[in-house]
Amino acid sequence: MESGLGLEETLSGPVERVIFHAPDTGFAVLRVRPVGRRESVAVVGRIGAVTAGETIEATGVWRNDPNHGPQFQAREIKAAAPEGAAGIEAFLGSGAFPGVGRATARKLVLAFGEEVFDVIERAPARLSRVAGITSAKAKAIAEVWGEQKSAREAMVFLQGHGLGPAQAAAIYKAWGAATPARVRADPYALAREIKGIGFASADALAQKLGVAPDSPQRIGAGLWRVLEEALGDGHCALPRAEATERAAHLLGVDQTKIEEIAAQEIAEKRVILDRIGEEPCLFQPWLYATERGISRRLRDLAAGAPPWSARGLALSPEEAAARSGMKLEASQLAALRLALSSKVMLLTGGPGVGKTTLTNALLRMLEPHGLTLKLCAPTGRASKRLSETTGLTATTIHRLLETTGVGGGFQRDADNPIECDLLVVDESSMIDAPLMHALLKATPPEAAVLFVGDADQLPPVGPGQPFADMIRSEALPTARLTEVFRQAAESKIVRAAHAINRGEVPDLTRPEGDSDFYFIPAEDPETAVQRVVEVTRDHIPRRFGFDPLREIQILTPMNRGSLGAKSLNLALQAALNPNPPAKVERFGTVFGVGDRVMQTENDHEREVYNGDLGFIEEIDPEAESLRIRFDGRRVELGFEALEKLALAYAVTIHKSQGSEYPAVLVVLANQHYVMLRRNLLYTAVTRGRRLAAIIGQARAVETAVRQTEGTRRWSRLTEWLGSPEG
Repeated sequence: MESGLGLEETLSGPVERVIFHAPDTGFAVLRVRPVGRRESVAVVGRIGAVTAGETIEATGVWRNDPNHGPQFQAREIKAAAPEGAAGIEAFLGSGAFPGVGRATARKLVLAFGEEVFDVIERAPARLSRVAGITSAKAKAIAEVWGEQKSAREAMVFLQGHGLGPAQAAAIYKAWGAATPARVRADPYALAREIKGIGFASADALAQKLGVAPDSPQRIGAGLWRVLEEALGDGHCALPRAEATERAAHLLGVDQTKIEEIAAQEIAEKRVILDRIGEEPCLFQPWLYATERGISRRLRDLAAGAPPWSARGLALSPEEAAARSGMKLEASQLAALRLALSSKVMLLTGGPGVGKTTLTNALLRMLEPHGLTLKLCAPTGRASKRLSETTGLTATTIHRLLETTGVGGGFQRDADNPIECDLLVVDESSMIDAPLMHALLKATPPEAAVLFVGDADQLPPVGPGQPFADMIRSEALPTARLTEVFRQAAESKIVRAAHAINRGEVPDLTRPEGDSDFYFIPAEDPETAVQRVVEVTRDHIPRRFGFDPLREIQILTPMNRGSLGAKSLNLALQAALNPNPPAKVERFGTVFGVGDRVMQTENDHEREVYNGDLGFIEEIDPEAESLRIRFDGRRVELGFEALEKLALAYAVTIHKSQGSEYPAVLVVLANQHYVMLRRNLLYTAVTRGRRLAAIIGQARAVETAVRQTEGTRRWSRLTEWLGSPEG
């Protein structure tokens, strides 16, 4: 979209037509006839609720859209009740009222004039005097008007207290007519219950409503916010002293007062106090229950014999290996024997140690005996790779659990479990505590479970680290494979990864002849960006034959900065997709046909999840929609969904978890210092299946290998698994 035209201004007038409106985000495209103009104009912006006939006041700037011409891009849109006979008639005949078309709307206005809304509100029975209006229809009209009025009043209340249209729309969608009363009673509930409303917005509104800075309500909300931020950093709890100190800093209130209110919150069980080791820690109740639920469920599942033993099947690893033609080393045979005797087992190890071979051997042994096998992984790419390596159907955990699409819930649970005898869960290190709990609840009591993963990779993006905690507890049968097999040992990617994991800097010298691991020096950001573009566009395709758009993935520790994903994406988009046949600009990013994109939030309705990669195949400016292919599945989205997409030529290393790519370029520089950790570099290098290169500074590589501090997560699962009362 090209911008135009100048200074901010305000226009007002009746809405002639609602071209598009997304109630969840408030994004709208309207045809409006501004006061003093003969022709209607397009107004684009956010508004909580809108109907043809209403009068709006919009503040914004004019821009010239290359596809649609001049549009008024509104920073803010406010709606008022329709005015004048024509506006009221348009409003009533807009289709919002059941059984009322344009002709009936005209009859209502002729019968009651501009007092028609008073009649609808106070004496709806009078409407039935108009031909075509039954008493049932009159009642329905009154109900719709009540909803319209409460929506408008809620919008006025919320926007009058500083909230934007999209925020107001989200709040009203969740709370309806009770919105003003609920906000006045507890403004901080906005931050706890409404997605997209942060603590700062709720706190600012609370101050306007007269909540005192040191009130128990505000301090309790501040403690909740501190624990929520810790959750975002992967913790299931925080040490009590650290939590109260953070809350004091956030709220500008003395820590002694915070401690006093924290004791009340604990007494009333709004916050849970328990120890992790010797450290008193504070937990959000739901997350405390989640970790304890994981422990109890694992104990229940691990009890008893696996289903094949219960059926009297005598399975020998040596015999199965010989029959299938697989050559298993002694360590693999021992692990396979452990798997056959265990109801819950953990299998871990780095690249090239035979986790896939062992998993396949177990599946080949069990498949002929009529056992129901289910395979899953946290991401679409990981499940697709699991299908390819086993030859069996695998799915994402979300699809296996049958997402409801409402709040991220699942249809599969303890009352409606997954139907299986063995559940194989790959890339288990990616699974956070809430998802692990949901998966375990849905696993039938008689089933066996094999968790496979690399515990040395980055922990999950969400709270907790169940797989690592399960291994650390030593409470469950665990096979840690360490022997790198000869074929894998020939790969310099594998050798570099194991060196990093041992705390050694991998060989960064230029290899003689062909290799699958390289270091490309770049001592400043400008040089690094230039080399990333040249290597991706020219050198790797020419030398190795990889498709730069579909087979090469650039990885970086951070989103922001000159070597962050956002900046690298702009440079790579310009180099790899400079002239797309169609494009659209939204939320500061230009998206074109052919662009590689990533979903940044879960969309349960369309079964597209945070971290899923896709390619834009089509953009339809007229329909305000686009089509994206995610892992072979075509998904149609409206333009409003673009705020949940990002360009993905470059992605953060955290976002690459669970994925493998034919080739990866890892950008690593001193400017990434705060993120440089051993498990970050190890995870990045092991994403490359056939080629991995590091572009940047050798000192940054050395720093990443050396740094292991700051990786602890506050979690109690290890202790619960290791104690009888867990």
